[in-house]
Amino acid sequence: MSDADNKTPGDGGVILVDASGHAFPRDAAAPAGAPDKPALAPDVLPIVPMRDTVLFPGTVFPIAIGREASALAAQQALREERPIGILMQRDAADEEATPDKLHALGTMANVLRYVNLPDGSHHLVIQGLQRFRVLEFVQQSPFLAARVESIAEPTEEGPELAARLLHLQQQAMEALQLLPQTPQPLVAAVQAATTAGALADLIAAYSDFEPAQKQEVIETIDVLERADKVSALLAQRIEVMRLSQEIGQRTKASLDEHQRRAILREQMTSIQKALGEDDGKSEEVAELRKKIEAAQMPAEVRETAEKELGRYQRMPDGAMEAGMLRTWLDWMIDLPWAEPEPRDIDIAAARRVLDEDHFGLDKIKQRIVEFLAVRKLAPHGKAPILCFVGPPGVGKTSLGQSIARAMGRPFAHVSLGGVHDEAEIRGHRRTYVGALPGNIIQAIRKAGARDCVMMLDEVDKMGRGIQGDPSAAMLEVLDPAQNNIFRDNYLGVPFDLSRMVFITTANTLETVPGPLRDRMEIVQLSSYTENEKFEIAQRYLVRRELEANGISAKQATLADDVIRAIIRDYTREAGVRNLQREIGRVLRHAAVQIADGSATQLAIGAQDLAKILGPKRFESEVAMRTSTPGVATGMAWTPVGGDILFIEATSYPGKGGLILTGQLGDVMKESAQAAFSVVKHRAAELGIDDKHLAKIDIHVHVPEGATPKDGPSAGVAMFTALVSLLTNRTVRSDTAMTGEISLRGLVLPIGGVKEKVIAADAAGITRVMLPARNRRDFEEIPEEVRQRLEFIWLERVDEAIAAALEPARSTLKAS
Repeated sequence: MSDADNKTPGDGGVILVDASGHAFPRDAAAPAGAPDKPALAPDVLPIVPMRDTVLFPGTVFPIAIGREASALAAQQALREERPIGILMQRDAADEEATPDKLHALGTMANVLRYVNLPDGSHHLVIQGLQRFRVLEFVQQSPFLAARVESIAEPTEEGPELAARLLHLQQQAMEALQLLPQTPQPLVAAVQAATTAGALADLIAAYSDFEPAQKQEVIETIDVLERADKVSALLAQRIEVMRLSQEIGQRTKASLDEHQRRAILREQMTSIQKALGEDDGKSEEVAELRKKIEAAQMPAEVRETAEKELGRYQRMPDGAMEAGMLRTWLDWMIDLPWAEPEPRDIDIAAARRVLDEDHFGLDKIKQRIVEFLAVRKLAPHGKAPILCFVGPPGVGKTSLGQSIARAMGRPFAHVSLGGVHDEAEIRGHRRTYVGALPGNIIQAIRKAGARDCVMMLDEVDKMGRGIQGDPSAAMLEVLDPAQNNIFRDNYLGVPFDLSRMVFITTANTLETVPGPLRDRMEIVQLSSYTENEKFEIAQRYLVRRELEANGISAKQATLADDVIRAIIRDYTREAGVRNLQREIGRVLRHAAVQIADGSATQLAIGAQDLAKILGPKRFESEVAMRTSTPGVATGMAWTPVGGDILFIEATSYPGKGGLILTGQLGDVMKESAQAAFSVVKHRAAELGIDDKHLAKIDIHVHVPEGATPKDGPSAGVAMFTALVSLLTNRTVRSDTAMTGEISLRGLVLPIGGVKEKVIAADAAGITRVMLPARNRRDFEEIPEEVRQRLEFIWLERVDEAIAAALEPARSTLKAS
């Protein structure tokens, strides 16, 4: 059997192409220049004679026609949107195909594609429909046309036909297995056959039987007789193929592999030249083979690449798969397969690079230096995967770039934010149109090194869709125990990622799946203090914005109080991204004046900011918010850094209920309920009238209602706000608090202490109340912040009331 494709077009329409290569639709009737002919009778078919080709029903084949009469017949069929009749000549050597020189039985066919080439030749892609018998020829000029009788395929069923079908399938599969490369579409077609007659036609169509033998099969209408005839022909062919294979194996053993390939290539080249098919492809294949040898691929990968190169060499240039295969070969050649050269890591230089690129972050830098030291001493060891977790703008991505510069390796960046398709990581299979490798392989090719530093950004923002879970695919990428055989679907061969240095970033770990988080070492990056932002702006941001806006340091200067005013009044963030934008706005204002010649040197002061940036965007509202009973200042942590929030409580006549608003999550609602229960349980101790509680409803609201809020750490602030309301005592405006409470009145530890304390300090708070069990986090708080704040450590809620509430007012009635 031949290695032919059995695919049929999906749209069923015909494509016409003229001599210039211009395509036009089916309703154009016929190729340009075709003469109009009278319409044929309904039972008359235009006949296309074939010298040595037999078409079978249900198959698709390309044919070339050289006779003008045959071309006119095909054009007439296209014009009238009717099939053509394919008949084989009795003698292929006859130049003229007259009715007496043609077989009487053939196959009707639809024309799927018609191409006129500039050299005058005509090429068709036809699809066999059913057998027909010629009753009489009604015309011979300008083309053959005959009145025909269509022959329906017999539909009888029975055990004998079922047995023939099973036997033919077994024979066909045996023959396909003997081919050098088994054509999978043909295998699928054989296995999907449901009738013995259709399978017999399929086997005869794609087997290299003699044309006369195929004509005998076409003329055999009885299904049992046809199946037996094809079975006998196929059995003979299988025996020949088996013997040929045995001879080939014995010959192969006597030749060296390289000698055998050289001989076969020479033979292939000679055959192509003899056929006039050598259009420079031999030189292209030879060049590709040299590149494959130079790529230093592993033995298994190289064997696969050379096998696919052989397939590409045998394919005609017009084959659809040829372009796909050439693209795959280019990817394989361009990837860095070679073992990376050892790179020495200078630890002192690495420290210098980190200090040049980043201010502060001493513990982070120390961990990076430790990481580099381990890579220096054990370059082939399984180094941990560092995951930088912190709010936006604190320098996570730039730390990865600094690590690459310190190690002297290329840097590759892959953004995972919004990725919801597993194929974005593993790539698409080559069978898909437009398939490409995944982002990992693409980044490695772009970096040009198998030991580059790869930053996997926003690993917490991967999604999950119907195309699979990309975070599951990342498990193999980030696991040192198995990423040395990472398999991209497009490549289809293993690629070693073990020499890569992977660094990931995330704003929060809550959305990172547990198994993926387990493969990474978490390195927390916290918010910057005001002094750290000021130093970063002076050392890096101002210089960058001056260069970006084309201004020299002599033409425009920013006073220190300008930078601090921008930090306090115009930006409130964990990082410095918005700070850099606002500095850029100020310098662009200066650039306009320098560009229009109204000024040559500008010294921008704090008094100019209102004119340039507008009114102040942030101001301390703590005193205003906490000037009445029932308002407490809490501290919160979000993925973008720390913040303060206000808990407001009020009461009105009711039945002792509690109302919660402010788009609170379930956990925060439960904290409010717990705080209310503790208040009611300790009403007597707190000086609250139980009867009064039963006659009022209490409404607790957390402002900025459009922002979702959740977490247990607002329990202390909610308890304090409720006690403040019910005892008519205001909460100190200089105090912020955080902590989870239990029904027993205990203050439980919380997370994000450093970010919360820094946010409180930035908001003008001077006293913070924290759970006593969070003392372990005290050293994480920057020294300058610790010096400005007073810390109160809470074991129980009673201590919070004592430290936070002002003395009672003259009236004790709750508002």
